[in-house]
Amino acid sequence: MKFSIDGKLRGGKVFVGVGIVRNVKNSEYPSVLLSMIDDAVREVRSKYSLDRLKDDPIIRYYRDFYWHELGIDPTKQRPAQEALLRRILRGEDLPRINPMVDIGNVASIKFLVPIGLYDIDSFGGKDLVIRYARDGEVFNPIGSPQRALTRNQIILSTVDGLILHVYPYRDSEITRIRPETRNVLIVTAGGVLESMKIGWLIPLNS
Repeated sequence: MKFSIDGKLRGGKVFVGVGIVRNVKNSEYPSVLLSMIDDAVREVRSKYSLDRLKDDPIIRYYRDFYWHELGIDPTKQRPAQEALLRRILRGEDLPRINPMVDIGNVASIKFLVPIGLYDIDSFGGKDLVIRYARDGEVFNPIGSPQRALTRNQIILSTVDGLILHVYPYRDSEITRIRPETRNVLIVTAGGVLESMKIGWLIPLNS
């Protein structure tokens, strides 16, 4: 499986970290994972406050990316990691979906990046590309009706057109992680913090 970024999106618009985990057991919660979730929740509650979260430079970067690159109001469609953090800072629990998804959510709130997880077998391990959508391409988001995309939207798709996500915030029902999932593609969506003058992403090893 090869992973590429279309030339129109190179040079600063899209940064990703990619990894693969194989032969996972995704139907049972080991005690170490439950402890990890609890520790992560305590950590972010001690580190952030709800009223000042928007001022964190990484959260601010994603908000600006939504406004300027995606044309999305980040106060109405919040970046995924910010939405999770806000839930926790309001006193709610981190959602329990299944072990693999929950691990992704823990990493997302600790490192403040959106993390997408995809069942490799659901798309046959085909080559992938991040690109602009074509007008009218069909996407099946988790928990929402099928929708047609427009050419200003950035997507991750197989080379033959199956869309895994709308970058970097909405994943597909078709490729989502299920309890029976065994092989997982991990994609982190990173970026450049101009105020810090550094490039960053989270590298993930197979």
